[in-house]
Amino acid sequence: MRKIAALILALALALSVSACTIERVEEDGGNSSTAGNGKPAGGRQVTVYSWGEYIDESLIDEFEAQTGITVNYRTVPSNEELYSQLQQGAISPDVIVPSDYMISQLIEEDWLQPLDYSKIPNFDKIADRFKNLSYDPENLYTVPYTWGTLGIIYNTTMVDEPITSWSAMFDDTAAGNVILIDNSRDAFGMALRYLGYSVNTTDENEIREAAALVADAWSKGVYQGKTMDGIFQIMEGGNAAIGTYYAGDFLSMYENNPDLAYVIPEEGSNWFVDAMCILKNAKNVDEAHEWINFIASTDANLRNMDYIWYASPNEEALEKYPAWYEEQYGEPLDQELYEIMAAPQEVLDRCESYLVLPQDIRQLYNELWIELSAA
Repeated sequence: MRKIAALILALALALSVSACTIERVEEDGGNSSTAGNGKPAGGRQVTVYSWGEYIDESLIDEFEAQTGITVNYRTVPSNEELYSQLQQGAISPDVIVPSDYMISQLIEEDWLQPLDYSKIPNFDKIADRFKNLSYDPENLYTVPYTWGTLGIIYNTTMVDEPITSWSAMFDDTAAGNVILIDNSRDAFGMALRYLGYSVNTTDENEIREAAALVADAWSKGVYQGKTMDGIFQIMEGGNAAIGTYYAGDFLSMYENNPDLAYVIPEEGSNWFVDAMCILKNAKNVDEAHEWINFIASTDANLRNMDYIWYASPNEEALEKYPAWYEEQYGEPLDQELYEIMAAPQEVLDRCESYLVLPQDIRQLYNELWIELSAA
């Protein structure tokens, strides 16, 4: 892991930069980081919507300094919330960073515009295995941002033995000490894998069986509650024993609480790609392309990977990272932690990527999730 001294220095630098350039406000139902740098209103700008704790903010400052483009960087908690806000017309992004299955849906519903890859030369640095994937088979709309896995995070001091199965999320062994992830695709997905079904099943009976498993655990008090980014504070503070979240975020939590562990259960899980896209009605298309090209660079990927602990799709950055890390921190990168961030193929072989589901199945997910939340 990163050296404590380096973390303290980075925090001090981040605080000094934030005091000068970053203003955090609540907006659009989520957090907003608008890098001001004392710039007057107007001029070139780009509005980016992504997830919380998902960028090294020094990259925002560097991009602004290099290009003169003001970055309005805002966050939403989930793909479903992003989609809801787009549907309602509550937000007007230029660039969004959704996950694979949501990208498929947005393409299907004509939300995105094709990219001009001549303006994104750093796309050539993206590894071939992250191109032409099912969510964008002709690679017309996306540039991959990160990739990772969904697994179980648990506190080794609060469980009797290492967790190996999704059963830990449903039985009452740790009742009241389990955190449910607050989105239907992941919550029902883990139940589907536990039951031996595909996360992409369109069989209504299988989906209802999975939802019933989660709902039964909910009614029995297995779950302390459900959250997305709130899991950071809960797990780091030792306020829950078990939760479901993403590999990169686990590594961030682990820095603050080394009692935590991460496992992809034996039944398998989800592996995902988040990618940068431009909305069809974007107001700042040229600026959006400049932002995407900057973020796709090897240097930005190395720094971002180090800061957010999500694996890079930039082949050069992924290969260089262990040596880059050792040079930065004066110690070798822990191989076990690196393989949590960048899961090896034998782990990915046990996982599925989400595919976009038919409209009637998405509606079923929504109905079942609302029923659970209202219980």
